[in-house]
Parts: sequence; structure tokens; C-alpha cells
Amino acid sequence: MRNKLTDLNNYLFEQLERLNDDDLTPEELEKEIRRSNAVTKIGQVVINNANILLEAKKHLDAFSGDTSVLPDILKLDNK
Repeated sequence: MRNKLTDLNNYLFEQLERLNDDDLTPEELEKEIRRSNAVTKIGQVVINNANILLEAKKHLDAFSGDTSVLPDILKLDNK
């Protein structure tokens, strides 16, 4: 499975919908709030990582375009 930022976006909106469910009991709402906090933290890490990759790509394009100088973690997979 290959996850994309659009998957994260969809998941965040799904979580928002669960939080907005008026039929949740107080216990269920508390569970969803805890889940939302975890999803938010993980989502922010994913977004930060994507920003690092974007910045690396911008610098490569601006200065050399030579991807061989990048560590593997920063190489973009165009598949």
C-alpha cells in the first residue's frame, strides 16, 4: 500500500466527521478525541516530512538537479 498526502487529507476529514457525530456517548466522544489527538500528531509528522522533501526538490532544481548527491531518504520516487 502506498500512502499519499491525499489519503492523509481524507483520513483527517473522516476523523473530523466522527468527532461531529451527535450520536456519540460522552465515552465514545472522549475516545474519538484521544484518537484525533494521535492522528493529528502523526499527520503533522507526515506533513513535516513532505515539506522537507519539497524543500530538497526546490534546492536541487535551483542549484544542480543532480539527485545522486542526495541521501536515499530525500530522493523522490516518481513511480
